[in-house]
Amino acid sequence: MYVKRDSVRVIEERLGATLRQWRIDQGYSQVELAERAGLSRAAVHRLESGSGVSTGTLIAVLQALDQVDALDAFTPRTEPSPLEVLAQERKAARTAGRGPARVRRS
Repeated sequence: MYVKRDSVRVIEERLGATLRQWRIDQGYSQVELAERAGLSRAAVHRLESGSGVSTGTLIAVLQALDQVDALDAFTPRTEPSPLEVLAQERKAARTAGRGPARVRRS
């Protein structure tokens, strides 16, 4: 069962507040960050205020702030999922239960 913890708006506002803090910590104004990201100041303002923006805008700002590693949680895993491991184990168990392979005699 899915439990909705925060509304999308609340999450956008938290994300915006974090980006705003990173910008301030690095000493950029909204205009300077917008120039570094190739965006308008209004786009940076919308992102920081949690007004909803495109993924491309978010990525451009993260790149400009040298914070792209913040997206690491979205990187697909390279190891097999638990379901894939289970399927492999079941297949191995079925194969092991067959015994040695038969050899045809001519």
